[in-house]
Amino acid sequence: MGNQVDRTFTWVIKNFSTLRSEKIYSDEFVISGCKWRLLAYPEGDNSPNNFSLYLEVADYESLPSGCRRHVHISFTLVSQFHENLSLVKATRSWLDHEVPDWGFTSMIALTKLHDNYCGFLVNNELKIVVEVDVLQVIGKLDVPEESEEATKPPRKMKHNDDDADIPEDLVDVNGFQVLPSQVGLARRIFEKHPETALECRTKNQSLRTSYMNVLLSLIKMLFKGPEEQSKDDLSDAEAALVYMTSVGFKLDWLEKKLDEVKESKKKCVQVCEMEQQLHDLEQKSKDLKAQLDKYNAEILEATASDLFLSDVV
Repeated sequence: MGNQVDRTFTWVIKNFSTLRSEKIYSDEFVISGCKWRLLAYPEGDNSPNNFSLYLEVADYESLPSGCRRHVHISFTLVSQFHENLSLVKATRSWLDHEVPDWGFTSMIALTKLHDNYCGFLVNNELKIVVEVDVLQVIGKLDVPEESEEATKPPRKMKHNDDDADIPEDLVDVNGFQVLPSQVGLARRIFEKHPETALECRTKNQSLRTSYMNVLLSLIKMLFKGPEEQSKDDLSDAEAALVYMTSVGFKLDWLEKKLDEVKESKKKCVQVCEMEQQLHDLEQKSKDLKAQLDKYNAEILEATASDLFLSDVV
């Protein structure tokens, strides 16, 4: 089941807990003249205990050689309890016949997905919203020329110093091209930590944009509540920090935040363990009290004052 509004598509997966398929597909949908579909692995794509999610070019097998699509993809696993608990992950890539899909092998840990507190699964239904921003298309569109989507004028591009084409609607922040929705956070980073990217020397704008996307996604993840961060999330964050440091970013302030988050997560785990231990002790206490009451009742009955020798001899 799915529905489409503008650049977004909503997929509701019913009876999620009973799915036994290795992978499942959404219905096809059209955004910016291109046909797409979502691909999900309910039990992980070579990633046990994780839910994997990708955007795929529909009918990519018949995609002519040389056809490519540059897309920015944002996946949202919707919390049906509270919007703030929804999980959002974004990425960007070129898709073609050789690389027809892109997304996240570890979109979310299955333990977190099935956690009743998070509200991702309600009535055994999982709701997914994908927003696809088609930045550039090389080759023909999928929909007929006369359709409204196909006849929209192509997005204007501008050239950077390294001759890489970038969409005109991206905004420059300290030499990095970001989406309008990312401008506020990007500016706050450089205002508070001006040294962040001083040693990032690459002039390739595509790489710089990818670096910034990694950084922004990392920040958003680290500033969520501990209950929303899985062990895999923190492991991915640690790897991302190592990578970003290796390409010239100075992220001491973010490494400190990661240490704080890991310590907080550790305490959350300890609290959960203590709560479980307390629950077990309380249950054991109730069981012992019930057994004690039973024994006392049996003793009282056996020593009742109206028991006479003639009753037993």
